[in-house]
Amino acid sequence: MTPWRSIAAQVSGLRVRLLLAFALLGVTTTAVVASGSYFQARTVILQQAQDAAVMALTDQLAKVYPVLQLPPTQDELHLLAQRLSDREGYAVVIYRDMREQGSLTPVSLTPELRQEVGDGQIAWQRVSQDGQPTLLIGTQLRIDRPDGTSQPSGLEVYSVRNLVPEQQSIDKLATRAWLTGGLSLLLAVLLALLSARGVLRPVRDLGRAARRLGEGDLSTRLTVRGVDELADVARTFNDTAGTLERQVGELRRMESDARRFVADVSHELRTPLAAMTAVTDVLDEEADHLPGDAGRAARLVSQETQNLTQLVNDLIEISRFDSGTARLALDDVDVAAAVTATLRMRGWADRVHADLPPAVVARLDPRRLDVIVANLVGNAFRHGAEPVSVRLSADADWITIEVADQGPGLDPEVLPHVFDRLYKADTARTRSEGSGLGLAISWENARLHRHGERQGSLVAGNGPGGGAVFTLRLPRGTTDAGGAR
Repeated sequence: MTPWRSIAAQVSGLRVRLLLAFALLGVTTTAVVASGSYFQARTVILQQAQDAAVMALTDQLAKVYPVLQLPPTQDELHLLAQRLSDREGYAVVIYRDMREQGSLTPVSLTPELRQEVGDGQIAWQRVSQDGQPTLLIGTQLRIDRPDGTSQPSGLEVYSVRNLVPEQQSIDKLATRAWLTGGLSLLLAVLLALLSARGVLRPVRDLGRAARRLGEGDLSTRLTVRGVDELADVARTFNDTAGTLERQVGELRRMESDARRFVADVSHELRTPLAAMTAVTDVLDEEADHLPGDAGRAARLVSQETQNLTQLVNDLIEISRFDSGTARLALDDVDVAAAVTATLRMRGWADRVHADLPPAVVARLDPRRLDVIVANLVGNAFRHGAEPVSVRLSADADWITIEVADQGPGLDPEVLPHVFDRLYKADTARTRSEGSGLGLAISWENARLHRHGERQGSLVAGNGPGGGAVFTLRLPRGTTDAGGAR
């Protein structure tokens, strides 16, 4: 796995997703709750400050009521502004074009506020004055009529209150909201880690158990903890593993019995076959002197006895592979000379086109190399067409032998099963000259040659110009693996 894939796998892992989910939930919940609380508290604080300022202005106006005669002088406006000012704020008094305020700090009254006050309403507005939040509250004083009613006097009074203490309280609320959010996020992460640990531990145990089960350890079981869904998964895994262990054990027992049966039968057949072979040797000598059907019967018995002997020998060889007792008898072999000897021994030297470079030496089992080459060349003659070619090539680590013919080649449906035991490409063909195990034995012999991580192989295919091609690759420095499969 590349580093980027590893990082991507970790980022998209269940632990990270749980952490993100809990963190997102914690942040969202905290943001909603903290924001709602913040805005509600902010509204309450400002509303209380506003109500308190209105009440204070009303009380102050009651103390100076009734108003002085209209129109007032500038000094009267100044005196009124001073009387309406206190520690919490100061007053601005306006009568038409005359204006007086109880502070040297200028204040800007918005047209909207003055319009509402001019209409006889008590109005208020929050503005920023010199970078500080300020509350403006305005009202218009009324004068009494002789008939007991009152009318607007045109004298506007504005109370200017600094909201810095309230703003400081609001800022503290915001800070607490941020701290609450941070603590909630930390708590969410801790809860996510605990939850991920509780969830992922059974999942990791399940993954490790599944890997051990896949590697062949059928006794693998999980420890069941609790009664939740993960515990149900662990119980199901244990039940499945137990069933699989019993079934595989039964299959292995049946397979072992079958292999032992084949091996026992093959060994038991060797004694009568040895006697039959001695008889067929006599029949071979007399077959030419026997008349008609008797001679043909004698030759048929001799041929079938040889085929049966070959089949028994092949079955014994297969049983050695299956039981893991097949071993190599290694030697430093001149590969070209060994292949030439195989062809000459079977009378194929003149029929095979051989491309065998000299001085190619490899550490191999010469008997098994002879079996492989003989099976491949014999198969080419039986099922392919001449000319048959054998080509040898080598490099520092491998030797390669290709056996090709000019026949129709191998059908694509046949290729995956070429090395299967007793496989017949033509289901109508009930018997053949060979035992049906030659290619399977050749494939096993090739794989038996191993050096480190390099293992021999035998591959079937078709040549570009037609015909079947079998490619044998063997490591040059084979070591005896003790029959290990």
